Amino acid sequence: MIISGKELSAQLKAEMAEKVKGFPALYGRVPHLVVILVGEDPGSVSYVKGKAKASAEVGIRNTTIRKPDTISEQELLELIAQLNADDEVDGILVQLPLPKHIDEDKVIAAIDKAKDVDGFHPLNVAALWQKQPCTLPCTPKGIIKMLKAAGVTIEGKRAVVIGRSNIVGLPVSKLLLDENATVTITHSRTRNLAEVTRQAEILVVAIGRPKFVTADMVADGAVVIDVGVNRDPETGKLCGDVDFAAIEPKASVITPVPGGVGPMTICCLMENTIECFLRRRAK
Repeated sequence: MIISGKELSAQLKAEMAEKVKGFPALYGRVPHLVVILVGEDPGSVSYVKGKAKASAEVGIRNTTIRKPDTISEQELLELIAQLNADDEVDGILVQLPLPKHIDEDKVIAAIDKAKDVDGFHPLNVAALWQKQPCTLPCTPKGIIKMLKAAGVTIEGKRAVVIGRSNIVGLPVSKLLLDENATVTITHSRTRNLAEVTRQAEILVVAIGRPKFVTADMVADGAVVIDVGVNRDPETGKLCGDVDFAAIEPKASVITPVPGGVGPMTICCLMENTIECFLRRRAK
């Protein structure tokens, strides 16, 4: 079974659009997401366009603020402070990566926790690990939604995560734990990696290396979630961290690249924006 993130996200966005339609009558306006794009990195420009498109589909107001990559860290922090103070703004997202002269951690920490739609603010991260209410990071949240939509039982399963980034590896491990999976986190220094991954009933791969996971690393009938977005060095086409063609016949469930986890990440960003809007209204 191939899980199409494209189809699932379209269905979820349609449900959100229906909900948002009623917001002007209930709250006087729709949620407002502001995306800050620094520089012209082609990947970032493409992601930001995708976010604007999804906002239009859901009926969320979207503002993209573009700044040159020569902007100083102080100017960027001042811009964030203005958006934090603006009551008409519900979600703030700074598109990463940022130019080398800007401290990403400082920028993320400057965003008001209540407007942090990425779920990267240190207080949101702390709340996630302490099982407190928080905004969940979009990609891990999307992965859990995909597993559930595919009818995968997570409880009691052996889950292996390849990658330990703050954006995917660590938070998805915590969300799998919260669903009562038994979780092993692996990475580039893990010895005998294939031995560990072959034990996985659920394998989540977020290592950023094209076709890194080969068929001999995956057990028959495993559920394989591929988070990677890479260029295939041979064909130049988009590919994941998993050798899809070799593993698809072995896996019981697998996500494609493109069209898998990517669309769900943007879908969950829309959901997070709506949640931030509603939490702020409830105060």
